[in-house]
Amino acid sequence: MPARPRTPDAALQQLCDLARELTEARYAALSVTDEHYHVEGFVTSGLSKRDQRRLRVPPQGHGPLGSLRTDRKPVRYDDLDKAKDAFGFPPKHPVMKTMLGVPIIAWDDVRGSLYVTDRNGSLPFTDGDEAALLVVARHAGVIIERDWY
Repeated sequence: MPARPRTPDAALQQLCDLARELTEARYAALSVTDEHYHVEGFVTSGLSKRDQRRLRVPPQGHGPLGSLRTDRKPVRYDDLDKAKDAFGFPPKHPVMKTMLGVPIIAWDDVRGSLYVTDRNGSLPFTDGDEAALLVVARHAGVIIERDWY
């Protein structure tokens, strides 16, 4: 059994890794935002160290994940190239084709997002993937409420 994380970032990193594993995704990311939706914390899973260094600014949630703030509903894209709201990726962001994202709720407000991209085998994400991601996001919300501030 893995040791219990000692910091919120370590716990959130474990959840990000778990989300990637559960959904068989190439990449996963988890962002924590303040009450004004500014990114205060960001962890990834599946990116190489080189890609992490190149990604100097984390995505700010203006494009595909922007609707999570207002409607709190998961978003799913089978082809980001064809999505009209697929914009706002920071420079040198890895190219991604499919995406599934869910809001992270803490203090009864959206305080981040959890998303996975590029499911293995180029398959679209499923309802089961969405259900798993929602469970992981609920745990992230608890960690944020308990330990983040």
